[in-house]
Amino acid sequence: MRRVIFQEAYFVNSVEEASAKWARDFGAGPFFVVRNQGTEEFSYRGTPIEAEVNYAFGYLGEMMIQFIDQNNDTPSIYRDMFARGQEGFHHIAYLVSDFAAERQRLLDAGYDLATELKVDGVNAAYFDTRETNHIFTEIHGDPPHMLGLFWNWRRLHERRQPGDPAFMDVLEMPTYQVAPLMAADKTFSNGEAPKKTLRYSLW
Repeated sequence: MRRVIFQEAYFVNSVEEASAKWARDFGAGPFFVVRNQGTEEFSYRGTPIEAEVNYAFGYLGEMMIQFIDQNNDTPSIYRDMFARGQEGFHHIAYLVSDFAAERQRLLDAGYDLATELKVDGVNAAYFDTRETNHIFTEIHGDPPHMLGLFWNWRRLHERRQPGDPAFMDVLEMPTYQVAPLMAADKTFSNGEAPKKTLRYSLW
């Protein structure tokens, strides 16, 4: 399996402030902010403890940049590295199709499974790989709907113009708007109804 890092993640004091600085200084973004995201399933070092954190996601070139902030001292993979007021590089991430197999491979390699979660029907796991790379390593599932979201964030980065917002709530993210078809102006006497065997959706 070829493993390609697609994300760099930083723990910060404010996802909004970090997004604004990276947009101003490096041309990153726009960033899409997710506040206090819950999960369908969650585990931190074998316990159901889930800290309240905020995220911001955006692109700089081909690399996804993630910012995370946590405003309490609940145990988490972020507090494992940073005390309140501290900031720094926290983890890298790569995408996997066979999540269970890659999770087992890293377990067999001796790394601790620090956090595992499922949200929007997608698995993610964070391994404590600090003995090797001094940070955590995330594996993230790659279903089509998630790849489509990532592609849209990157496309919006490529289209970003001076003066555009540095960040926005993820629910305000510009998305494709379906347009009605133009009115038909021709008729055909030998027209047939659509065949019932035709497929009108890829899904």
